[in-house]
Amino acid sequence: MAEETRTVVPEEASSLVRRAGRPGAALRFGRAALAVVVLLCGLTLVLGFANKDRCTGPSFDQWGRSQPDYEKRNKGEVCYSDIQHLWIGRDIDRHVFPYVDGGINSQGVLIGGSVEYPVLTGLVIWAGAIFAHNDADFLLWSALLMAPFGLLTGWLLGKLGRWRALIWAIGPPLVLYAFHNWDLPVVACAVAAVYVLHRGWGRAGANRPLVRRAVVSSVLLGLGFAFKLYPGAFVLPLMLYVLTGGQGGRELPAGKRFDVRGAVRVGLAAVVTVVLVNLPFALFGYDGWRASFTFQQLRKVDITTNSIWFWGLRPFTTEANEDTIQAVVSVASPLAVLASFGLAAWLGWRRFTREGSYPWVAVSAAMLCGFLLLHKVHSPQYTLWLVPMFVLVRVRLTWVFAYFVADLAMGIGIFRWYYAIEYGQPAGIYDGFAAQAVMIGVWGRAALLVALFFAFLAARSVVDDEPARRRPAPAATGPAPVGLLD
Repeated sequence: MAEETRTVVPEEASSLVRRAGRPGAALRFGRAALAVVVLLCGLTLVLGFANKDRCTGPSFDQWGRSQPDYEKRNKGEVCYSDIQHLWIGRDIDRHVFPYVDGGINSQGVLIGGSVEYPVLTGLVIWAGAIFAHNDADFLLWSALLMAPFGLLTGWLLGKLGRWRALIWAIGPPLVLYAFHNWDLPVVACAVAAVYVLHRGWGRAGANRPLVRRAVVSSVLLGLGFAFKLYPGAFVLPLMLYVLTGGQGGRELPAGKRFDVRGAVRVGLAAVVTVVLVNLPFALFGYDGWRASFTFQQLRKVDITTNSIWFWGLRPFTTEANEDTIQAVVSVASPLAVLASFGLAAWLGWRRFTREGSYPWVAVSAAMLCGFLLLHKVHSPQYTLWLVPMFVLVRVRLTWVFAYFVADLAMGIGIFRWYYAIEYGQPAGIYDGFAAQAVMIGVWGRAALLVALFFAFLAARSVVDDEPARRRPAPAATGPAPVGLLD
């Protein structure tokens, strides 16, 4: 690497090092570039809305359901969204405030305003329906409500990952799933947690103490849990990061090998956040609040879950043993997910003992892979959870493109296959590409998630050198320190 002879300020040093010797090192990423990323993200969100809006109208029945042939169109034209579909069936069309008067009946049907999502998502659903009179209005208002979260995610990823943020901003998943379900707020919470920890906020920025930044980050993960649960898993690696003193152990208390007190504070911050958000609903409508969890517990592994559990056990499932298999999966799936979390945390600890820093972002990405692979439900929009990890952790773009291909096969194939089944067309594996695309999607994603689990744990994240970059130091001349190379 050629030696630098000019004087560099401390904040430039790490940036120069990271760019040196890399293809595209000459590319700059300033405010204009960040604006481009956000603008492209906005255009992609518009495309995402247009894709789902194809299923709305032009006329509506007495319940506000799009006509004609809504069920046929949403599958045949691959424009289905949970947002539009759930306008009817959860009292959303009646503008009932969620959970308070709700519950779940003996047939497992949610009633009285309860929905199958955590409370903050329930509030987003309710807010999106306030001015809506039909499913098209509901889709539009929900999109307007959630789009800022998508743009915020693009901005945060641009600040953290520079041009890698285009993976989020112009990726196919944002077109397919941005308004498929209510996932943009939870993704924004997860990414904001990473940003706050490594960049801080306000004038002090990342110069605030690690534990203070980590507590705020943990609060954001707790809020994410109250949207869609999965960010709660990231609290464990965040605690381990604080326990070991952050990057290179530089922020350990004087004379301490581990910061146990700081790690406990981080964990408590997430727990307290979750309790405070959920407590009002549990107090004023316990049955309705509890119904959302009961619904997920009772959900069977079937053709709608898209998981390896259904497809892997399908050849062995008969009418006689189906209840037994469902019972086994209801226990095996959460145990397998927890085991994957433990494995990721342990492998991250082994990396810490070698390198001196606990790779909390990489471990979080691996945990997410374990969840997506082993949870009994793998809904198409869950891909939105994974895409920011492709930005934050420097895995090869080959992995990203391969996952997008498998996901496209699943996201398009599943609805074309449902259409074939429901409307009497040949639907066997040898009858057409729809069923074959589903198999490519299910098993392609599964294989890639296994590989990505280990690829994430071996890779560096875009924030690995952040503490070194912001530590005050005198201006230096000469070659940049090679120890910071990623």
